[in-house]
Amino acid sequence: MKRFLTLLMVLALVFAGSDAMAQSKKGGKKGAKTSQTSKKKKKKEAEAPAPVVDNSLPYNSNDCLFAIELQPDVMYGPKDAPEGAGRVMDIKADKKHPYLFEYEHNTVWYKFKVPYNGYLEFEISQMDSKDDYDFLLYKYTDEYFSNNICQNKVLPIAVNIGDLDTASAPGAPSMGMKIDGEVTSIKSKKQPSQMLKSIYVRKGEIYYLVLDNVNPGGSGHSITVSIHVDAFEPQVVFYDPQGRKNVTVDLLILEKNTDNRPVAKTSNWTSGRVKFVPGFTYTLYAKREGYFSVYKEFNSNMFLNDTILRFVMNPKRRGTSYPVNDVYFEDGTSKLLPGSDTALMNYVYMFKNHPEVTFLIKGRVPTFGVDPKADTEISLQRAVAVKEFFVQNGISEDRISVAGMNLNEIKRAANAAFAAEGSGSSSKNVKQSETQKSDKRMADHLFNKIEIFITSVGDEPTKPVSNTKR
Repeated sequence: MKRFLTLLMVLALVFAGSDAMAQSKKGGKKGAKTSQTSKKKKKKEAEAPAPVVDNSLPYNSNDCLFAIELQPDVMYGPKDAPEGAGRVMDIKADKKHPYLFEYEHNTVWYKFKVPYNGYLEFEISQMDSKDDYDFLLYKYTDEYFSNNICQNKVLPIAVNIGDLDTASAPGAPSMGMKIDGEVTSIKSKKQPSQMLKSIYVRKGEIYYLVLDNVNPGGSGHSITVSIHVDAFEPQVVFYDPQGRKNVTVDLLILEKNTDNRPVAKTSNWTSGRVKFVPGFTYTLYAKREGYFSVYKEFNSNMFLNDTILRFVMNPKRRGTSYPVNDVYFEDGTSKLLPGSDTALMNYVYMFKNHPEVTFLIKGRVPTFGVDPKADTEISLQRAVAVKEFFVQNGISEDRISVAGMNLNEIKRAANAAFAAEGSGSSSKNVKQSETQKSDKRMADHLFNKIEIFITSVGDEPTKPVSNTKR
């Protein structure tokens, strides 16, 4: 009996183990399936579609009270066509004012502030010639402006309710107001739509423009407002001198005379024209990953005769060197002369915006090797003088190391100077050796009295340079 019970216990344990193994296998398959499902889910998430661009007009922009504010010189749109008249019927013609919209069909309201005196221009580009847009232009009066429009107590200063002349322009026609326009208003559907003649506007004035599409379900439009003055529009580009190529930047240009109005603002500027008003002051910011950002404040008169404005984007890489020309010292000394300020301040601005960068200033002297020890000391003191200039203008001295020419460099510079002097009097064509070419390059360096080397960017280790001091 005892043996029988023992046998039963053994069999029970065997079956229990088999059942556990079976469950474990099932669980493993389930886990594998779950893992595959997870991978598919992650793959699906990785292949998510690109974000959809929203071209819809802002909510309530059908009404005067919620007019969309336009930035002069910046295109708004393309945007979807307006739908409906909004909550309020702001405009409705009557017997005394038959040249208004008979009523609002599908409207959108815009407003803008005049940045400076000039002639108002705007262009409304339609996406489809089948649309039938009309517009009214109002000058803002006071806080009761919207209510007075509803009661026809404020009247438009420009009207275009003519039939669309699709024959005058291929594709999607445009309408608006231009300096060379021929008519002041179009107040009848029997007239074809065309550009109206510009009106003179003054800085600080506010205008409202209401656009109405008679046909429902339109294809949309874009609009650009500008003030016509005797401005100039040079091509603005950003140049990498190391790579010898133009680069794309994140750009912002502010017009200081108009309360820092942005005249260019984009994260993807490659090349384009910018409108500058003569005599106005502008501030330019440009940045790109891996480069020193550019900050410039300038009066536009500096560029009146330029068709291209090319700003230098210097690479921000360890080991990159920048020879600084136009730096002047008293002969045989390390005393900086006032004419050096402009060139050095360009580098002050460059490094000031990038506290993560450390750099070395190396001084040079033209020499014939008469007193190498004195030349070495003067070259070092010139670097120190430039460092002091940087520190006085807000750069932390901990970021700057200095170096002068070592004895070997003095010797090479002297040889180069003698070679350069001798070559001037020689009339023979002598094939230059590699050594002579090297000496010629060294002679060229004599004119670069200061050279700046990037020693580290962020947490990178400092690049060792001989004959350096902190």
